[in-house]
Amino acid sequence: MEYIILLNLTLDNIIFRIKQMERDKVTLKIPRPLYDKIKTVIEGSGFSSVNEFVVYVLRDLISKKSMDNKELSAEEIEAIRQRLKNLGYF
Repeated sequence: MEYIILLNLTLDNIIFRIKQMERDKVTLKIPRPLYDKIKTVIEGSGFSSVNEFVVYVLRDLISKKSMDNKELSAEEIEAIRQRLKNLGYF
């Protein structure tokens, strides 16, 4: 009987944590060809998934911008546009 109660508490804890994780994340949709390219690029790189790689890249970009703490120049805006175009967003 004690094992059943302990198992239920553990399952309840797991379900709670899963629901909490779902609230802490959102879905970002990218074009399938871009996803496939990223998947190919990260093979053997140490990233375990496309999601892990994309989160890493976005955090890196955000941290660089946060360190500058200034407005983007016209050149930076154009470089970002070019990157997005190369990734298939434009």
